[in-house]
Amino acid sequence: MNITIDLPESIFSALRKAPDEFVQEMRVAAAAKWYELGEVSQGKAAEIAGLSRSDFLQALARYQVSVLQYSAEELAEEMQDVC
Repeated sequence: MNITIDLPESIFSALRKAPDEFVQEMRVAAAAKWYELGEVSQGKAAEIAGLSRSDFLQALARYQVSVLQYSAEELAEEMQDVC
């Protein structure tokens, strides 16, 4: 499926990116944010970003998003299972 988004030409020069680089960066940024919010799994986010899982983990580091996405309750449950 293809989706068309109209953007001003000036955005590419302002960000110093070619249109195809900009689109790829948008995919990665959206996937990282959705993963951070718990909307998608790590594997699905990597798929959305068009990256391998290991490359997506590196992208998360660039965006300063933790690879571990646990709520306080989930972390407490995990810790309880370990103890």
